[in-house]
Amino acid sequence: MGIKAPLWLVPRYGRLACLFWGAAVAAEMEYRLNFLLAALTSLGNLGGSIFSLFLFYRQGYTFPGWGWWEALVLLGVFTFLQGFASTILAPNLNTIVQQVQQGTLDFVLLKPVSSQFWLSSRTLSLWGVPDVILGGFLILYSGNHLHLSWTHYLLGVLPLGCACSILYSLWFILGSTSVWFVKIYNVTEVLRGLVEAGRYPISAYPVAYRMFFTFVVPVAFLTTVPAATVLDSQGVGVWLGGAVGLSLALWQVTHRFWQFALGFYTSASS
Repeated sequence: MGIKAPLWLVPRYGRLACLFWGAAVAAEMEYRLNFLLAALTSLGNLGGSIFSLFLFYRQGYTFPGWGWWEALVLLGVFTFLQGFASTILAPNLNTIVQQVQQGTLDFVLLKPVSSQFWLSSRTLSLWGVPDVILGGFLILYSGNHLHLSWTHYLLGVLPLGCACSILYSLWFILGSTSVWFVKIYNVTEVLRGLVEAGRYPISAYPVAYRMFFTFVVPVAFLTTVPAATVLDSQGVGVWLGGAVGLSLALWQVTHRFWQFALGFYTSASS
């Protein structure tokens, strides 16, 4: 169900996304005080995260292979990813449940555009932008203390993009299950809770947890791999290849799972 578009129309999707987001930004700017409050909230949350990390390191304890500044780089990646989720994923993908409940998904499927694209990019929230900015600043600030060059930061762009793609795929797959299980709001909150584990290096956890956060819920590929790539850690090439492969595989799974789910969708008009 739904109208498919050929691949050569991808540039058109880019223009549509710009129109969607331009309208969303214009609407959000009507309440500029909210953005200021969001920035203060993000700053307070980041301060709390840094303080909790400081409690580990203040008496000489370190996560295996991660010094203080390295851990701050990872925290910056986590904060950036958290901002990406609040800006793009939450305002769009959380509405899939509402679309199914109210039957308005019918109107989405009738549009001459990919339903997955529409549901994934229809709006954005400026509330997550401060986290994106603060996360990027923390990465640069910590990297400056580690004397990292711009090459290190450029190397981190690919795994960070893969992390955003992986998180999107996991979120969209969970949202797609609303076709069968209508009220799944708590499921996305569970995902958010699991991603919280990414604020610390994967080496900080026992072996069983490392296996879970690598092969079941790939938290390691969300934060540890991008941070390790920026830091140019040894052996990161294999993990980087795994991040790229996992990202591409999940994109395919997400698309196919959505098409499969639509086969079970009962429209409000039927």
